[in-house]
Amino acid sequence: MDNFIVSARKYRPATFNTVVGQAHITNTLKNAIKTEHLAHAFLFCGPRGVGKTTCARILAKTINCTNRTSEIEACDKCDSCESFNSGASLNVFELDAASNNSVDDIRNLVDQVRFAPQLGTHKVYIIDEVHMLSPAAFNAFLKTLEEPPKHAIFILATTEKHKIIPTILSRCQIFDFNRIQIEDIANHLAFIANSENITAEKDALHIIAQKADGALRDACSIFDQIVSFAGNNLTYKDVIDNLNILDYDYYFKVTDAILSQNISSSLLLFNEILNNGFDGHNFVAGMGDHFRNLLVSKDSETIQLLEVGANIRDKYKEQSGNCSLALLIKGLAILNKTDINYKSSKNHRLQVELSLMQLCSLNSIGNETEKKNDISQQIKSPAAKTSTAVNTVIPVNKSIAEIATSSQTALVQKTVPTIETSTVAKKPFIKTVSPSINQHLKSEIKTEKPLEGNIEQNFSSQPNSSFSQLELEAAWNKYANELKEKGKTNLSSALLSKRPILKDGAIIEFSINNKAIEESINEEKMPFLGFLRKELNNYSIQLNLVLSAIDDKTNLYTATDRYKRLVEKNPAINKFRQRFDLDVEF
Repeated sequence: MDNFIVSARKYRPATFNTVVGQAHITNTLKNAIKTEHLAHAFLFCGPRGVGKTTCARILAKTINCTNRTSEIEACDKCDSCESFNSGASLNVFELDAASNNSVDDIRNLVDQVRFAPQLGTHKVYIIDEVHMLSPAAFNAFLKTLEEPPKHAIFILATTEKHKIIPTILSRCQIFDFNRIQIEDIANHLAFIANSENITAEKDALHIIAQKADGALRDACSIFDQIVSFAGNNLTYKDVIDNLNILDYDYYFKVTDAILSQNISSSLLLFNEILNNGFDGHNFVAGMGDHFRNLLVSKDSETIQLLEVGANIRDKYKEQSGNCSLALLIKGLAILNKTDINYKSSKNHRLQVELSLMQLCSLNSIGNETEKKNDISQQIKSPAAKTSTAVNTVIPVNKSIAEIATSSQTALVQKTVPTIETSTVAKKPFIKTVSPSINQHLKSEIKTEKPLEGNIEQNFSSQPNSSFSQLELEAAWNKYANELKEKGKTNLSSALLSKRPILKDGAIIEFSINNKAIEESINEEKMPFLGFLRKELNNYSIQLNLVLSAIDDKTNLYTATDRYKRLVEKNPAINKFRQRFDLDVEF
């Protein structure tokens, strides 16, 4: 029986053009060889199985090739290439730093560097897993790495760049290898399957590529394992059975149950998944990926982010058309929260089942919201003039004082359209305005002058008894004291700091000296006016705030300002402080 060679070794790239998924690295190295701008030290870093050592060997082979092609590739025919292919090249040395990490190992390497190559132009030293060298070995390697002989080139490879000391990093050209894309891995596996006369489904190869997590060597190992299990006919079912991967169909079925608001079906499917030996946490993570794939499938621009086979891609397109954008986003939030809380939960199954119940309820909530929005649109539309709905009209040229009737609520008059039906009551419709009316009429609250226009339209039927300045001050102080009892001491102090002035019978003028007090009074204005009107039995009362000019010299707010003011009046104070070396506590 012939000796079996694993796919990772048998189909290992031998030229720059056959390297998978690292075009930014190979193009740079080929241009460096072409222009003869080769550095004396390279550092190849990146995840496992992405081609670091492979690229180092290809670079070493191509540098010493005496008959390179026009594409800057080794010819595989010259003496240097043949000796390299047979493993007998004297110009390429490989050192495994994981097992040869002492100072003596590096000293032996440094001793070999002095000798020039007998065949070719360069000697290449490849040190794999260089981060495993001891600190003493790194220090022994520094001088040689910085100023090697002209014929010596060092290629260091590592998966953990952060463990290499900065003095080594500064002496190397650093190349970062990326994780290989799923599509590139799947295409390479398809090439291997074709070369080995193996029939493989595209979806099966995509699953292997996803399981490899960006490492081509891992993908080749999984491929060999499944071929041993299934033979020369590789199917999607063989892959998910061998790798213990949850089938995509389960995610599609659960999503269908969510869309149909079928809680029972979703719980039964989850129970079936558990009975098949799958972990609940993996199911939650898979559902999150499934919802994410549905989300990117809704837009033709983002569908390229979908890393699945062609058949499964079509299923995602079809199901994403039945899912609303709001449902997918809310569903992702629920699944993400479940994923975070899964480990801390004592009842893992209940945690997942609760999230499934919430997901099944999302669609019904969305439908109810849409119905409410439709009803609101119908009420606002002109076609609804003959309905029993009543349109609210708030006159914009009235102050907020004109539409407030008490300290708790504000009553707004309604303009009722003519309704022919006899079933509607004839009494006027009155609607309570919420406190948020302050936000919509903020510009009307802030005023320094009395508003012009007719004032007596909304409260013509309310009492308008006359009152004196003393009665006004008594009611004013009473409300200020109530504010103090409620904990609003700043506003209470502001109201008691000056006297309100009664003008023109029902207009109260109050002087303030900063914007902060003005905003505080405006926030309390509606209940304040309601209290004064009720207390003084006059519903035409208005409150006008007058912002007086602020004298910066007299309004000193900080200790520093007060001290500077004293020094301006009497400079001797500062001399006194300096003479006795006194500190000023601010």
